[in-house]
Amino acid sequence: MTLKFLLYGASCTFILTAVAQAETLTIATVNNGDMIRMQKLTGDFTAKNPDIELEWVTLEENVLRQRVTTDIATKGGQFDIMTIGTYEVPIWAKQDWLVPLEFDASYDVDDILPAIRGGLSVDGTLYAAPFYGESSMVMYRTDLFEQAGLTMPDAPTWDFIADAARKVTDKDNEIFGVCLRGKAGWGENMAFLTATANSFGARWFDEDWNPQFDQQAWSDTLNFYLDLMKDAGPPGASSNGFNENLALFQSGKCGMWIDATVAASFVTNPNDSTVADKVGFALAPDNGLGKRGNWLWAWSLAIPAGSAKIDAAKKFIAWATSKEYTELVASTEGWANVPPGTRTSLYENAAYLEAAPFAQMTLDSINSADPTSPTVDPVPYVGVQFVAIPEFQGIATSVGQQFAAALAGSMSAEEALEAAQKLTEREMKRAGYIK
Repeated sequence: MTLKFLLYGASCTFILTAVAQAETLTIATVNNGDMIRMQKLTGDFTAKNPDIELEWVTLEENVLRQRVTTDIATKGGQFDIMTIGTYEVPIWAKQDWLVPLEFDASYDVDDILPAIRGGLSVDGTLYAAPFYGESSMVMYRTDLFEQAGLTMPDAPTWDFIADAARKVTDKDNEIFGVCLRGKAGWGENMAFLTATANSFGARWFDEDWNPQFDQQAWSDTLNFYLDLMKDAGPPGASSNGFNENLALFQSGKCGMWIDATVAASFVTNPNDSTVADKVGFALAPDNGLGKRGNWLWAWSLAIPAGSAKIDAAKKFIAWATSKEYTELVASTEGWANVPPGTRTSLYENAAYLEAAPFAQMTLDSINSADPTSPTVDPVPYVGVQFVAIPEFQGIATSVGQQFAAALAGSMSAEEALEAAQKLTEREMKRAGYIK
């Protein structure tokens, strides 16, 4: 604490003591729109809790994951609250790296959507509270589809998506038929490609943990993706993640965008999107094999076991993930902009359903994802767009680099798949999964 001037007297001594006892919570979070909005609204929390101050560390998605993983694994103690996902929670909880969360009755933990709550719990104990939940779906330009004489089904196939993307592409006018993640990262391009691969009949590992990138289903997945992006994707796609594609869609340069359902409120917000009144929604595509290409995720708030400020951290998490916070956002930003995908009550709220044309499709997408049976053929793991083992983060980031290189044109699909197979085999042998 830095004092700018000297104060005397008993009353001033009291003030200094009160300030000195204020706790500062250091919160690591991702630079997504909902988190940025939360930071703007935290005056509500600090007004109710004047003894707690907040310090934010806001990072790009890949950087956030690296920082919080390193900190919690080394017991670095940099953060009191971490924004983490459905992948990390069960793994870290089993390592006793996270503080179990308990809330009073007013929080209504039973209101959390079962699929989301289950992914954030171990043996029935909640270890992270969801700030927002998501699946993925198709967001598309209704005006471009009308001009092309196309009608988007509620549940499209990949063949329809590919055909439609090529038909609405107009590169001379910088309109690209489809925008898809290409930036390397286990939670960036590999989130999209793993979910897509599920619908093509591919899987990361067979039942004996042998990598499967040398199988036809992965070849079909990657070649479909690369061909589609070459014909109908934007230039420089290997650098595009969620935020980059969001900017492209909002500026009217994407005919379709298949990505997180949470983006729906951003692309339909007239303050940010030039196509806000021209957006339709559909389920993520499939290939008729029984699995759709959508994922399941929640960005959630958790307390690392090394924090010395657990009580204050629980207060903040309870505030940020409460029904009252949802109402605060609604009162300042409108119901369409509240964090989606976490509570059953939101999808029973008439005001939200009226304001959010994407609400039902979001809920249907979340409910259609099955992390316990994510693939066509059996697998020894859980997780839809990830494999819930500690080694996955490093392996999938390396695989993502190979696939991003293929998208950039510096290697072929076959070369990328061969490299992915070799590096995954090497790491799985090193970790003891296979001999």
